[in-house]
Amino acid sequence: MSDFSQRLIAWQAIHGRHNLPWQVSDPYKVWLSEIMLQQTQVVTVIPYYQQFLERFPDVASLASASSDDVLARWSGLGYYSRARNLHKAAQMVMARFGGEFPRTPELLAELPGVGPSTAAAIAAFSFGAHAAILDGNVKRVLARWAGISGYPGTKLVERELWQLAATLLPDQEIERYTQSLMDMGATICTPKKPACITCPVFDDCIARQQGRQAELPTPKPKKVSPERQTVLMMITRNGKLLLERRPPTGIWGGLWSLPESTSTLEASASCSQRYGLDVEFDSAAEDFVHVFTHFRLTITPLPGNVISQTALTHEDHLGWFSKAEALELGLPTPVRKLITSGRG
Repeated sequence: MSDFSQRLIAWQAIHGRHNLPWQVSDPYKVWLSEIMLQQTQVVTVIPYYQQFLERFPDVASLASASSDDVLARWSGLGYYSRARNLHKAAQMVMARFGGEFPRTPELLAELPGVGPSTAAAIAAFSFGAHAAILDGNVKRVLARWAGISGYPGTKLVERELWQLAATLLPDQEIERYTQSLMDMGATICTPKKPACITCPVFDDCIARQQGRQAELPTPKPKKVSPERQTVLMMITRNGKLLLERRPPTGIWGGLWSLPESTSTLEASASCSQRYGLDVEFDSAAEDFVHVFTHFRLTITPLPGNVISQTALTHEDHLGWFSKAEALELGLPTPVRKLITSGRG
């Protein structure tokens, strides 16, 4: 067992997190938490995790659920491809593995949405597998401790970090060691103002020795976020709102959303052509911005009422919903906010 791992294991036993709801050996609960924690903080995940488990207590119930039900319970967490992959993975566990999660990182990584680090974490926590993890927090801990420069998203730097992670693995207490790395990244070796004085590997951390904590890991080269615009039409008829299910892939894939138009001037013609509706629109409400990972979307809410209907196609991807009914669906966060606030 390396000295590095010994110190982290000893630190975690006293100072680490021990009361997280997913700190169990149940692979279903561990897997669910690992997927939810991808790009989302613990404090945000906990209530979603608990509500999700109430509705889907095991992999069988998740696999047999409808996509609408899964997306509705995920609504608000963002990165909805995670929910779609979660559903597909549950169905694969039932169909291919007889309802039992595979025990090795290699097989776990074949599940949709499960990468090498997530697979290793599930295998370590659930089955005590001797496997290295390398999520964003761990990359930061190792890059600082070993003084590894270069953006960790590049193949060369990531390969160096994987090799280091593998060499530091302990022979025993893999579960506690894996948790210690996660706890270190979340509570001590944070992106800004790391608490170096309380770090168990303070003495031989190269970033600390050289005063480079703010420089490491090397940040991703900045790019200017593209700007996009859309008009979300809040079309009502007899007190109900028209919603349209988005295509299964792409932004907000599979979620119910408000119909869109490229501009307020095109809204009436769009409603007539696409939905067979004659809509009288009010003035547009104030624009607001929703920020995605790779671009910024300026949204113009445009309320309107149906005057007449000629031939609204009765299709599965269209429907009229009361406010209460709409809020039970899987909705993108900005759409949920619009409906909840009655904005527009």
